[in-house]
Amino acid sequence: MKIKQMQEEFEKIRLSEYAKLSMDTRGRKIEEPPCDMRTEFQRDRDRVLHCKAFRRLKHKTQVFLSPEGDHYRTRLTHTLEVSQIARTIARALRLNEDLVEAAALGHDLGHTPFGHAGESVLNEMCSFGFKHYEQSVRVVEKLENKGTGLNLTLETIDGIRNHTTSSMPSTLEGKIVRLSDKIAYINHDIDDALRGKILCEEDIPTEYTDILGATTRIRLNTLVHDIVRNSYEQPDIIMSKDVEAAMAGLRKFMFKNVYANSKAKDQEQKAQNVLRNLFDVYVKEPGKMPEEYSEMIKNGEESERVICDYIAGMTDRYAISKFEEYFIPRAWKI
Repeated sequence: MKIKQMQEEFEKIRLSEYAKLSMDTRGRKIEEPPCDMRTEFQRDRDRVLHCKAFRRLKHKTQVFLSPEGDHYRTRLTHTLEVSQIARTIARALRLNEDLVEAAALGHDLGHTPFGHAGESVLNEMCSFGFKHYEQSVRVVEKLENKGTGLNLTLETIDGIRNHTTSSMPSTLEGKIVRLSDKIAYINHDIDDALRGKILCEEDIPTEYTDILGATTRIRLNTLVHDIVRNSYEQPDIIMSKDVEAAMAGLRKFMFKNVYANSKAKDQEQKAQNVLRNLFDVYVKEPGKMPEEYSEMIKNGEESERVICDYIAGMTDRYAISKFEEYFIPRAWKI
């Protein structure tokens, strides 16, 4: 049975002329025998889904640190929402849904504990800086599978690397992920802010709600439909000017009123101090890191780079646990 070949032929018939076909991939850095059932982008998706870094996302902060309630987003639920929005757009535009899903599921694999608060600490502490999208690429190229990486296709890596940079992805599928990330976090962060009573719907300026809608569901519907309507059978992923401007305005509103809001961020300084102290510990005593990281340093990797790898891979609770181990006295008995 030539299942893979059947799927590739189906892509040729079904997908848009602007889609990235699996059979046209630029390949992997390390050539591998093909799978007899899955296309190359399906293999990418499966590798991301089954990797350890993906599972750790469930215990990493999205925006709200240690909220009291089970319904606030984590980095994992954010990732799943990005994937769902991106897949919906890709399917409507007849683009490659498998490539979109692979890049969407992998886009935040390198994110730190405590969300962007943690990212800013590592960027501050490390002499050559730290960006979560670059770390996500490092995870899939180097850190997973005991140093061998996931060996993803170049298209998937491109979508991961460029989901939030000044550079644009090389595929329309990557551009979908880039927009879907913004759509997801703006809207689910509003939802979480409403749940946390940091905002009420009336706080959101009507100049944005008049265009995008007055509820999260309506706003998502408006944004997805606008992208599909304006990008259908086009060689680009675009939005109408008024909707794009309203989304940009809403994003600025969120930065001012939620992302920098003292009630939402009142634990952030404590979390940042946890990571600063951990970084200092490992600079002074790199042997405290697990053996695989010590081996990376012995094999020529920059010590700061490896320390960032270790800390960025931590979950919130693991980082707190290591901090307690090093700095909080424990009860003892004879």
